Amino acid sequence: MHGAGDGDDAIEAGLRAALADVVRRLTAAGARTEALGAFERRRSILGVRRGPVLVPLGRVWRLGVLLLDAQGGLHEVGAVTRAIDPGRVTNQSPRAEERRDYRRAAFQGKFERGDTVNYDTTPIALDAESLRGAGGLLSVEGDTVLVRWSKLPGAGGLTPLIPYLLERADLLTAPPP
Repeated sequence: MHGAGDGDDAIEAGLRAALADVVRRLTAAGARTEALGAFERRRSILGVRRGPVLVPLGRVWRLGVLLLDAQGGLHEVGAVTRAIDPGRVTNQSPRAEERRDYRRAAFQGKFERGDTVNYDTTPIALDAESLRGAGGLLSVEGDTVLVRWSKLPGAGGLTPLIPYLLERADLLTAPPP
């Protein structure tokens, strides 16, 4: 007789195999990646405090509401900026200056110029127990892993994860004309 643990093991194994397959497909197709970064505090120099800088954590593929790394890990999309020259202070609006500060943090980090940098992302636990927990971006119904791709309440915002990732990977590797 099979226990709940056996079903959970099958869910986890199937999910990891599917993620590895998507990684292989994206790698083979040379699909565009984006940078994954995190803020790091910098030491003061001669008593002058310096703002935080974004530091690279790796590369990811943007697949809708998820980011997939080369090891098959998933991250919930957070915020995004570009590693471009932030320009001068224009004092247009507090929000515009805040976006400029994020661009500066990426520009001063070790990213390629012009690179898209994702930060404030959330790694997603891929074990069945975590997936069965309430409130996450991923959930399990029966033996199917679902992703909340839309903010629609209830089941309207959920879709099976694997077909969702494959569709997003296809769009990334062969965008429509």
